[in-house]
Amino acid sequence: MAEEPGCNTSVAVAGQDLERSVTPPQDLRGIVIARAGGAENKPWMPRIWSGIVLSAWLRLLARNRFRIAAIRLPMALVITVLAAVINSPMGLLQNLLLGRRIRRTKIEADPIFVIGHWRTGTTFLHELLVADPRHASPTSYQCFAPAHFLVTRHWLGKIAEWLAPRHRPQDDMPFHMDSPQEDEFALCNLGVPSPYLTIAFPNHPPQYQEYLDFEGVPPRQRKRWQQRLYYFLQAVTYTAGKRLVLKSPAHLGRIRVLLELFPNAKFIHIYREPLAVFASTMNLWRRFYRDQGLQRPTYHGLEEHVLETFNRLYRAFDRDRHLLGASQFAEVSYEALVAQPIEELRRIYAQLDLGDFELTRPAVEKLLEGRKNYRPNRFDLTPEVRVKVFQAWKWFAERYGYPVS
Repeated sequence: MAEEPGCNTSVAVAGQDLERSVTPPQDLRGIVIARAGGAENKPWMPRIWSGIVLSAWLRLLARNRFRIAAIRLPMALVITVLAAVINSPMGLLQNLLLGRRIRRTKIEADPIFVIGHWRTGTTFLHELLVADPRHASPTSYQCFAPAHFLVTRHWLGKIAEWLAPRHRPQDDMPFHMDSPQEDEFALCNLGVPSPYLTIAFPNHPPQYQEYLDFEGVPPRQRKRWQQRLYYFLQAVTYTAGKRLVLKSPAHLGRIRVLLELFPNAKFIHIYREPLAVFASTMNLWRRFYRDQGLQRPTYHGLEEHVLETFNRLYRAFDRDRHLLGASQFAEVSYEALVAQPIEELRRIYAQLDLGDFELTRPAVEKLLEGRKNYRPNRFDLTPEVRVKVFQAWKWFAERYGYPVS
């Protein structure tokens, strides 16, 4: 089978023989890009923030003292117009027409959460689970236009499809407005504090890091975060009517907070070889900062940020995983899922009591067939960077049986 679409990365020591179509640039310290796919950035492409409501947008700008690079002013102006003319008015219209129905919508079955660090295969696992006709997920359009997707999908969504790239920015994973998407983007655009807001002002200190694990978040703000997430999921359920499968790497450190909302939720943890995770995560943030940010990114401190965020998330994960019962928690390695997707999914379904796997097997096999020609990203790491990653994440490599040197 081809390597996993959506977060594939091959890593080798710099200097080893790798097949290359062009001479790779060394964009970040110690990381040489042998091949990095993804959509080419175009001025007309929708941005992460294209669906943000006006109040959230103004708070984000004010929080960062409007320190927007001159070259990014056109982007900021377009987003401001969209927020003022479309997102907030359409959000009010949706609430007026459907707000009561949304609030009355019951989420009958607690969601399935795919948890894992960025670039560990969460997207691949998410899509495999959503292939089940009994499951649904927030779509890209719903997450990027969370305030009004119920009343604008049939017209504004068509325009967004026409303008949007055909692949994600960080790799060659196909992108569509109806593809499963991370609910974290919805929270950003609804004005909920999120670490993803760092993307908008990448040269400032990382934002809202406390919302990775909710350490130090006051109870009132914690409750508000839960309420906004629940309401968004009610809106998705209103139109989908199925059990939701949710995926956000930030949820890795939020098990306790999510269980307060959904006591019977299921969690599937996916993990991957550390060097590949590090190289691919660095590339992910590099692309997001460059294409989605309102500043010219310097990438200062990015390496340390990636290393520490990984450890912070897993400290919270280890703190709370004991809260999950045997039928609520399963783990799978990226490598095993890529090598034997059918067998690993069958095991997960049985362990979590998700129903008869054979009912979804044809859809899963069709999805796998469509991804077989996917071309992964490829990176080199210098020996110095390898040592630094192993020093920071050696505990993880030892726990899950990966090489430590």
